[in-house]
Amino acid sequence: MTRIVPLDDAHTLPIWRQPVVLLFVMAAALPVAFSTWSALLNNFVIEVAGFDGSDIGWLHTVREIPGFLAVGVIAIIIFMREQVLGLISLMLLGVATAVTAWFPTMGGILTITMLSSIGFHYFETVNQSLQLQWIDKRRAPQVLGWIVAAGSAATLVVYILIERLWEVLELSYNQVYLISGGFTALVALFCLIAYPQFESPNPQVKKMILRKRYLLYYALQFMSGARRQIFVVFAGFMMVEKFGFEVHEMTRLLMLNLVANMVFAPLIGKAVGHWGERRALIVEYVGLIAVFLAYGGVYFFGWGLLIASALYVIDHLFFAMALALKTYFQKIADPGDIAPTAAVAFTINHIAAVFLPALLGYLWLISPAAVFMLAAGMALVSLLLALLIPRYPEPGYETIFSRGLAAPAE
Repeated sequence: MTRIVPLDDAHTLPIWRQPVVLLFVMAAALPVAFSTWSALLNNFVIEVAGFDGSDIGWLHTVREIPGFLAVGVIAIIIFMREQVLGLISLMLLGVATAVTAWFPTMGGILTITMLSSIGFHYFETVNQSLQLQWIDKRRAPQVLGWIVAAGSAATLVVYILIERLWEVLELSYNQVYLISGGFTALVALFCLIAYPQFESPNPQVKKMILRKRYLLYYALQFMSGARRQIFVVFAGFMMVEKFGFEVHEMTRLLMLNLVANMVFAPLIGKAVGHWGERRALIVEYVGLIAVFLAYGGVYFFGWGLLIASALYVIDHLFFAMALALKTYFQKIADPGDIAPTAAVAFTINHIAAVFLPALLGYLWLISPAAVFMLAAGMALVSLLLALLIPRYPEPGYETIFSRGLAAPAE
């Protein structure tokens, strides 16, 4: 019989069975499948399925549909605990990733991508909710930074194996997808069996809610989703299409990203805790404006591989600062709003993601630089929104215009 443990009593369990450790285990398991899929994707679809910029845009549009439908999590958690839903979703991601190479056609790739994406997005929705419920507000930025680092470390091990063994053992896409996806699925199954189900002291609202005082958070999520799609879809595609990166070369670049995340994510978490969310997000968005403008320079001025690779790594680091958006919401949210708002926010985050990749895929065929200029404009809008965040956000003081208790003096 499944054991239910109140969150306040979880400290009596062995360390490896405590809720924060489970968050770390899930954080390590997710990218083994997802990041491997991402690392091989551009080479796989170009070499095996003959994709062009338009095709890759449609692929990512299909991949983001489940994210747009993440609000459906609210209906599922009426009948299933969030923790269970998260682990089942993680298992689905692993299984779908494992069989990706079995469907090397446009229709097959789109279908299996849809299934893996359901697992990924539903897991991420629930995982974000559990993180904000299970981690104390005072420790959240630092712990979230360490969780990012843990995921990067796990992925780094996988990428080292791919980079070292891809050519030596003449690995196939099928072998790598089977191993990485199978590992994630088995870890999810282990967690489902080995861990008790943790009961949060604050029951979650199990219906869709939209609160006016969360409006700034919704707007930041929308812009984050739109802007991030350009990086996810086209930055890696540029490295393969323009510079002819092969699998092991793309993997090396991603490994460099992971090492940077392992080193800097905990420091970023500490910085968010020290600076506050407002300053951290301002730094992120100013940095992203510069990076996207520089991406455009790669096409306008013919900048070479070294600059493009450096931009790719810097881009990744700035996105790690997005944990500040999570902790901003944690500070302004009613405790019972976390689960439904995580689902609503994930849907809002993916509104643009459903149509933007396909549309920008056509723009890419005309002018890749224009795609990155558009991303810089989106980062500018995000910067203007970040300026509305108070130095000390809390319920009733969600924006600089909110009426609430005065913030303590700095």
